[in-house]
Amino acid sequence: MTYNLDSGHAVIKYIRMSPRKLRRVANEIRGKGAIDAITKLKFMPYSAASVIRKAVQSAISNAGEKGLDIDSLTILEIFVDGGVTLKRIRPRAQGRAYPIKKRTSNVTVVVG
Repeated sequence: MTYNLDSGHAVIKYIRMSPRKLRRVANEIRGKGAIDAITKLKFMPYSAASVIRKAVQSAISNAGEKGLDIDSLTILEIFVDGGVTLKRIRPRAQGRAYPIKKRTSNVTVVVG
């Protein structure tokens, strides 16, 4: 993926939370102002909100390092992809075993 050179981005990998839970929060802040998004994430009742808030703050900080005005930043892109899946086994009756999939996620945020 190519990003515009005058934008800040941040990637957080291997978050121990399913992508479905993170996407529910990411969809709420897509296209909003960066400062407004952080305020909204601070008061959301989901545990995924704190993870995405850290990613947005990191992207804002990275954009600030490039000399961009922090107050005028908006979230250009935010997407959640599935990461590696940890596979475990749940013992069941009569010697059987059922699989358990512990999913992870990768979050990418681009501000500009």
